[in-house]
Amino acid sequence: QLSELIHFCCTSEDINNLSYALMVQRATQQVWLPKATTLVEQVATMARDMRDVPLLAHTHGQPATPTTMGKEFAVLAHRLGRQLRRIEAQEFLGKLNGATGTFGAHTAAVPSADWPALSQSFVEGLGLTWNPLTTQIESHDWQAELYADMARFNRILHNLCTDVWTYISMGYFAQVRGQGTVGSSTMPHKVNPIRFENAEANLEVSSALLDVLGSTLVTSRLQRDLTDSSMQRNIGTAFGHSVLAMDNVARGLGGLDPVPAAMAKDLEANWEVLGEPIQTAMRALGAQGVPGMEQPYERLKELTRGRRITGDDLREFVRGLGLPADVEARFVEMTPATYVGIAPQLVDFLEV
Repeated sequence: QLSELIHFCCTSEDINNLSYALMVQRATQQVWLPKATTLVEQVATMARDMRDVPLLAHTHGQPATPTTMGKEFAVLAHRLGRQLRRIEAQEFLGKLNGATGTFGAHTAAVPSADWPALSQSFVEGLGLTWNPLTTQIESHDWQAELYADMARFNRILHNLCTDVWTYISMGYFAQVRGQGTVGSSTMPHKVNPIRFENAEANLEVSSALLDVLGSTLVTSRLQRDLTDSSMQRNIGTAFGHSVLAMDNVARGLGGLDPVPAAMAKDLEANWEVLGEPIQTAMRALGAQGVPGMEQPYERLKELTRGRRITGDDLREFVRGLGLPADVEARFVEMTPATYVGIAPQLVDFLEV
């Protein structure tokens, strides 16, 4: 007799939606999030370790206002951490309400039972959030929300990969700890940044799958169609490529050593970046009524645009501006390596 109660009042989706929710919940909380959290902590640790290492910034690929390598890593850790907090707060919804979400068979069979309460108790007993209003399927909106956040995490991590790859190409990092790689097959001097390149590919595959999952799962014709049934079979693949990418990034980062001398060399070669603070100070002095501060931007542009200048060139220029003595002294002492604002202190804002 008990066999007649198996699948009692249930459509297949009453079983499947709960099964998928539990699988995705556990994959997220027990596999993906621990891996992602460890990686973000690794990036944050590198940010703190390099908080004081000055770095020539590049906006539009051109030398720009200096920063520190630590602050730039802190930006990436902060961005990734925000996505983790969104994913940690994710709800995982489930339903148990019959063929079209009406509790029709339930109330016809046992009209005296409080079926919504029983449904809620069962779903919440599984550790899921109860969805009281559905068609034959649970609407999958929570899945779309989760996959959008995961895809965004992937893309920020992809940005980290391309930035680190570029820093390696500039000589700002040395890949001195082999990570099991043998380098180029024909050029003995090379160690290729393959961990980051492999990660990029896997992140792109994962994000593409997460995108199509999120965009298709929110739609079901009228009360039910089967597109979600085929689509959800790709969830594990999307997670797998993301996890594989994170493993590659972690191993790649673990093989890096910063090269402050290379960063310092580029800073020393770009004294023209100090045109920004000088012309800005002149603007402020002019607004205070200090004479001789006219057209500061144009005067610095004439000195610096399209040409390289030395520290001596800049100091000579500063001494001829008629700045107040304390301001002149500040700019005579300033170098590209010391013009980093409060970049080191900004690393302390990291919540990771």
